[in-house]
Amino acid sequence: MLELDRVTAGYDRGVPVVADLSLAVGEGEAVGLLGPSGCGKSTLARVAALLHRPWAGTVRLAGEPVTGFRFRAPRAERTRVGVVFQQPRLAADPRLTLGDLIAEPARATGRGAELADRAARLADDIGLTPALLGRRPHEVSDGQLQRACLARALLLRPGLLICDEMTAMLDASTTAALAAVVEEYRREHGAALLAVGHDRVLLRRWCDRVLDFPTGR
Repeated sequence: MLELDRVTAGYDRGVPVVADLSLAVGEGEAVGLLGPSGCGKSTLARVAALLHRPWAGTVRLAGEPVTGFRFRAPRAERTRVGVVFQQPRLAADPRLTLGDLIAEPARATGRGAELADRAARLADDIGLTPALLGRRPHEVSDGQLQRACLARALLLRPGLLICDEMTAMLDASTTAALAAVVEEYRREHGAALLAVGHDRVLLRRWCDRVLDFPTGR
């Protein structure tokens, strides 16, 4: 499903954050990428999510080379990938209600009416009440906001879900609830998972195999 072949990426020229790194996630497979903060695993996750163009190397989705990143990525490629970040407040538009946040990908792809029922079901599955759906990010907890961000990532039924430290800021009960939603989604849709984090116990529970960053190249 996902292949990163000898990827080098960074932000300041001449100072790569990841260098010559390769990684593969098969169809329906769950792969964990384990490493301490600051090692570059989140940069690699952004490359895999088509949100950061690598300096060198190739990214393939479903066997096809990716032809663009960020807004230049074709819609068919962008919608194959759902991503949930560590800090939901940096990933959410503060002007949107949680309901609008979940529905954001549907509106962006012109499928708002088509996916309205699915957005409502996801909100219920993820544990968000109608009252919470009418609130904005500053009116809810980190856990409630992260639930909405996960529902948003699943709305278009991506074949690959990338969770970048998704539960790092959450308590144990919310972590368990979100992990269960991810596991149920994968069972239902056969989706692949790339889970990035530093919790070896959680990654081993979630994943078919766990790689240590950067030794798992």
